[in-house]
Amino acid sequence: MDMLKLPREQKMQLVKNVQGYFEEERSETLGDLAAEQFVDFMIKELGPYIYNTAIEDAKKLITEKLLQIDDEFYTLEKPLYNRKR
Repeated sequence: MDMLKLPREQKMQLVKNVQGYFEEERSETLGDLAAEQFVDFMIKELGPYIYNTAIEDAKKLITEKLLQIDDEFYTLEKPLYNRKR
């Protein structure tokens, strides 16, 4: 799987968020390059897990929707027997 490519604006927002986190939570100053490398590392390491979870969630949703559609089709079926003559 290729590494997730974020639009530059989104990646830079993540870099700023990481810098803010390190500053607030750890009282450490992280430069732009270090924060960007950290973001790249986290995308590389966490990306597949998040992606796979999203795929599983999508599969569950589609399965539920297909079952609903199946139920709807069942309600549309016409009886074949028990017709009055």
